[in-house]
Formats: sequence, structure tokens, C-alpha cells
Amino acid sequence: MTRLVLRRGRVVEAGGSAGAEQRLVVEHSDGARRPAIGDVALVGATEVGDDVVVNAQAVDLALGSGGFDVVHVNLTHGLQGPGVPGAHVMKLNYSSLQHAVLPVEPEKGRLPDGGRVGVIGLHGQLAPVAWAFGQARPGAALGYVQTEGGALPGSHSQVVRDLRARGLLAGHITAGAAYGGEEEAITTIGAIAHGLTEHGWDAVIAGPGPGILGSGSALGHGGLEALDSAHGALALGCDVVVCARMSCADPRPRHQGLSHHTRTVLELLLRPVTVGLPPGESGAGLDSLGHRCVVAPTVDLDGYEASGLPARTMGRSLAEDPLFFAAALACGAALADTARSPL
Repeated sequence: MTRLVLRRGRVVEAGGSAGAEQRLVVEHSDGARRPAIGDVALVGATEVGDDVVVNAQAVDLALGSGGFDVVHVNLTHGLQGPGVPGAHVMKLNYSSLQHAVLPVEPEKGRLPDGGRVGVIGLHGQLAPVAWAFGQARPGAALGYVQTEGGALPGSHSQVVRDLRARGLLAGHITAGAAYGGEEEAITTIGAIAHGLTEHGWDAVIAGPGPGILGSGSALGHGGLEALDSAHGALALGCDVVVCARMSCADPRPRHQGLSHHTRTVLELLLRPVTVGLPPGESGAGLDSLGHRCVVAPTVDLDGYEASGLPARTMGRSLAEDPLFFAAALACGAALADTARSPL
């Protein structure tokens, strides 16, 4: 028995690369044609007619955020990869996709003198947090540290490319097992420190890429990566704002109101943090945990929707689940406020 579900096929459609990711259609040996993606930076560019091996498990399992195969190797053009000159630190180490990178952590790195870090548990919170921060602090530098918990390839996020193009993000570092950002870090804490000290970012958002791992249990979900991000930022002496995952439309009771994902992180944190909350959500039952709840007097849902940034979460529109976006916008405002003055 093998755990990898690999299938061989031929590329019948190959689009241009969006950033460093190609959208493809691959015809499997049984004649089935399925959508696929290829990480150009990892496996090289793909052309129509190429002989490829794809990982087919996400489609076979009908995963909601994985409705495509992933190119594992291009047998036609992908066997002469040169690697990154001078790189010697492995990511995805000891897997068949291990590759060497140049990490941002220097031998004698500086530690930040304070700093502001917003922690998200879902990639869908990134755009509204960044937009609200930009509205409150025009021209301020906000960087993104992509952690584990969701998609690992940095190339997989169209949201990051859009936010970078609009100037709402100043940079993108992939940390830990995540890879393929503009810069690579071995650890999340190293990425945060690098962004604040070497780039001079005014604030950092740390959180997972698209999609999220989940088992329905209290500790078995990708949102728990927020706990490590928050602890790392606290250890660096940063002020931390946790983005509350909230919903007024999720059919699952564990995600209604304040999601158990956020509540579990806040219950396990060893030190207090700030939690930005939308209007009308005074405390959300968090007072007993010792965290500082900052309720935004208002959030601009209409302005965010008009921005053209993603306004859907878990298949629901902003109009269908305004609380999710209101909570993320409140986090961005709270992060901008702490960036103006210390807590």
C-alpha cells in the first residue's frame, strides 16, 4: 500500500502562469480529463503534450478546496532543474519534493524592538484585515508571513498577488513548511523578526495559505497554527492582535458566533493578546480569559465589498455572512490602532 496517489497523464490544455502557478487540464491514462495546477517555481513550466505525473488524491477525495490535481513531476521538461544557486537549507525536507532555499534568518539576526503582529486563522481573513489596515494607515508597510495550516505553496494565493499589486502588502515571506514566497524563512518567528527589523514593516499579518486542514476536533485543525504564531510574536516583544473567526451563517454550531477555532487558541495562549471585535460583539464571552477585547465602533462592509477584493467565505457571500468580514475588518482596524501607539 502506498500513501501517495500518483497518476500519469498528458497535458491537453496549458494556461499562462498566474504568478508562479499554471492552470492545466491533464488527460489521465484512463481517458479522464481533470483540472490540474503546476507550481512553475517548483516543477518548471508545462506545455501542451507534456508527459506528467500528478498527485490525484484531493480530487479523488472531493476536497472542497482541492478540486484539482497537482503536478508532481514533468517527465518531459522537468528533469534538469538546477536548484537555487548557493541554497543549502531544505524545505519539505526528506520528502520527494525537498528543495533547498536561501533563508532570511541571518547567523546573527537582530531582534525587533517591539512591533505589531496580527494573527489570522484563515486565509480568507487576510484581504479584509489588510484592507482595513490600509484604510486606517495609508502608506504604512504591512507584511504577510505565510505559515502552515493551509496551502503550503506561496504561489497558490491570488489574494496575495492582488494585495501586493494594490500596495496593501509590502512583502510575502513563507515560513516553516510553507514555501515559494518572495522570501523564505525556516521559522515563523524568524520571518516576523526579519520583516520588522530588516524590512522595517510597520506591522505583520501571520497566518496560513488558502484552504485549511480540519477534523472537527478541538485541536486537530489548521487554525491552531495561530497559537504558535501568537506565541512567537509575543516572545519577540510584539503587541499581538488575534483575528476572531466569527459567523452568523455557518450551519455548523461550532463555528457560529465566535468559532471554536479562535476560542481554543485564546484559551491556550500563555499571555494576553488583543482581540478585535465588530460592533455589537462586546467581549464575545472572552472577558474571563484575560484578553483585551477592542470593539470597533464601526466597520465599512460596503467599502470593502466595493473594493473588489474577495468577499466570499466557505461559499457564502459577504451579504450572507457579514459577521465573518466584520470581524476581520475590526481586526485590521485594531492592528492599525496599535501601530499608532503602544498598547
